[in-house]
Amino acid sequence: MELKQSELDAITSNPLEAIVDIMDTYGTEIKRFVYMYLKDEADTEDVTQEVFVAVFQNIHTFKGKSSLKSWIYSIAANKCKNHLKRDRLRHFNLIERLTRQQSSVSSKQEDLSELYLQNSLNKGLFEKVMDLPIKYREVVILYYYKELSIKEICAILNEKESTLQSRLLRSRKKLKDSILNEVGGIIHG
Repeated sequence: MELKQSELDAITSNPLEAIVDIMDTYGTEIKRFVYMYLKDEADTEDVTQEVFVAVFQNIHTFKGKSSLKSWIYSIAANKCKNHLKRDRLRHFNLIERLTRQQSSVSSKQEDLSELYLQNSLNKGLFEKVMDLPIKYREVVILYYYKELSIKEICAILNEKESTLQSRLLRSRKKLKDSILNEVGGIIHG
C-alpha cells in the first residue's frame, strides 16, 4: 500500500513527530518481530532501539513506494541479520583467542592465572563455559579468565555497564544450574 503524497510530505517535513507516531504504531510489533528473530530479551531491546534510530535517521529517504510498515520491517530484518553476524564474528574471535590461550598455557605453567585456567580446563568448568551462549560466554571469560573489570569489558564489547553486569549474573546462574543438573544426574542417575 503506497502512501498518499500528503502523508509522505507530513513524514518528511516533521520527522520528529513522525518517528513518535511510528514508534507508537509499530513499536510493539517490531519488538516482537526482533525477539522472534533473535530469541533474546536484552538483544531485542538493543536491536529494537537501533531499528527506530535508523528509521529516524533515514526517514527522509523513504519515498512511499512501499508501505511504511514494510520499510520498517526491512530495516528491522537487516538490523537483526547484522546483529547475528556480529555475534558470529565475536564467537569466532573468542574461539581463536581461547585456542591461542590454551597453547600458551602449556608453555607457561609457572604463571598462576594460566595455571588456574589449566586447572579449570581439567575440571570441566571451561567446557561448561563454552556451552554458554556467546554473549554470556564472552563476559565470563573476560571477567574471570582474563581478570578484566566490568568497565574494561564495556570498552571491549561496546556495551553498557548495566547490560554486562546483568549478563554476568545470568551466566553465573546458567553455570550453577548446569553444574547442579550434572551433579543431580550423577546422584540420581
